Amino acid sequence: MTGLRFLVRRLGAAVATLFVVAVVLFAGSEVLPGDAASASLGPDATLEEVEQRRAELGVDRPWPGRFVEWIAGAIRLDLGVSSVSGQPVVDLVAEPLAATGLLVAVTAAVSVPLAMGLGLVSGLRRDGRLDRTLSAVAVVAVSIPQFVVAGLLVLVFADLIPVLPAISLPPLGGTALDRPEILVLPVTALTLFGAAWASRIVRAAVIDADATPHVEAARLAGLPERVVVWRHLLPAAVPPCAQTFAWLLSGLFGGTAVVEVVFNYPGLSQTLVAAVRNHDTAVLEGVGLLLAAIIVVAFVLADVVVMAVDPRLRVAGR
Repeated sequence: MTGLRFLVRRLGAAVATLFVVAVVLFAGSEVLPGDAASASLGPDATLEEVEQRRAELGVDRPWPGRFVEWIAGAIRLDLGVSSVSGQPVVDLVAEPLAATGLLVAVTAAVSVPLAMGLGLVSGLRRDGRLDRTLSAVAVVAVSIPQFVVAGLLVLVFADLIPVLPAISLPPLGGTALDRPEILVLPVTALTLFGAAWASRIVRAAVIDADATPHVEAARLAGLPERVVVWRHLLPAAVPPCAQTFAWLLSGLFGGTAVVEVVFNYPGLSQTLVAAVRNHDTAVLEGVGLLLAAIIVVAFVLADVVVMAVDPRLRVAGR
């Protein structure tokens, strides 16, 4: 029953977080200069035409009523209609969201095991030559901006050594999986930062877990090192690592914008840029809420993993 309370409390916090995000998104779109009506009609539109367009879009009504309608629609997965194309926002962003989601999923599939391996090796060989080397490489990788890394990758592997495409465009009517080579450079650019950053957190978690009494007791009992690591050390390091990888996922969704622009990858960044340019607030609000929901779900799953690995947290949270 304690586990159920823990889960209900986390879900309640997630819902409250999404509501706050929705309020911020809606309020932010209200204070932006200009609106969708004037942007869709152009600078030569008369005041009467703009007012008529505002009435058609429903933005002439008081914002509290529009906010309630938007929230009610979002609960039904109806995020409104684009003021530019007239398409439902869900349909408009489905394809670019899937493309960005694929890029993030492939990057996470590479970054998470790599970060775990590097962090584990560094933590178990604390202050050794290998640890110092890996730490130096990680600091350099984290310090270089992603657009610089992406540009260097294009220069080396698309220009100097032309083995990979510089433009990550999937075939017409297909997805990036139909040409997996177009994912190599974007995934590498994202992985270099994400794995380097996460490996430093994993290293710290491994060092802390290695100093716990039950790990020391397992070694004193004469257990083989691999048994100590897999059965005693890693479970103690899982809670901070789970939260770290949830943060990594949120960072990947934010970091893909730069990479998508550099490699001309057809993800959410192009949709968001067009929405900002056209004052398409329905798309901006919808994409923002979708991304927030994905990130919140990632943190909830991380909390569930922590709860499953360390039941003491459930008891402490009564």
